[in-house]
Amino acid sequence: MPDNPLNDTWEIHDRINLYLLDAIEPSALPNQSASKGRTVGEQFAHLHNVRLMWLKAAAPDLLEGLSKIEKENAEDKKLLRKSLIDSGKAIGELLTKSLESGGKVKGFKPHATAFLGYLISHESHHRGQIALSVKQSGKPLDKKIAYGIWEWGVR
Repeated sequence: MPDNPLNDTWEIHDRINLYLLDAIEPSALPNQSASKGRTVGEQFAHLHNVRLMWLKAAAPDLLEGLSKIEKENAEDKKLLRKSLIDSGKAIGELLTKSLESGGKVKGFKPHATAFLGYLISHESHHRGQIALSVKQSGKPLDKKIAYGIWEWGVR
C-alpha cells in the first residue's frame, strides 16, 4: 500500500479500534449501556460489518475472504480482532484504489477524503458507545486506555 496521509490516518484510526478492543475483558463483550442497544461485542462487529457493506458497494473484489460477523459470534474476541484487522486492510486498499483513480469512492459523495471522515466519525461514535457500555456495566476503561485512544501520534 503506498504511503500517503489518507492511508496513514486510516491506519492510526484502525489501530485505535484494536487498542480499545484489546483493553476490554472478554467478560465485558456481552455488556450493553443502560439504554440497551448493541452489546460491546456487537458494537465491534457492527464496525466490521459496515466496512463490508461499503466494500460490497465500492469494491466487491476486496471482499474476498471477508465475512459478516453474526450476532451470535459477537462475543468471540479473537474473531472480532481478526475481522477488524482484515476489514481494516481492505478499507485501506479501497482508499488507495480510490486515490489512484481520481479520488472518488464508488457510491459515496463527494470524495475519498470525505469517505475517510465518514468512516472515522461513524466508528468513533461507536467507540464512545462502547466506553459508555463498559462504564455503566461496572467495568470502566482504565484511565490509560481512555486517554490513550486520543494519542494519535503514538498509535
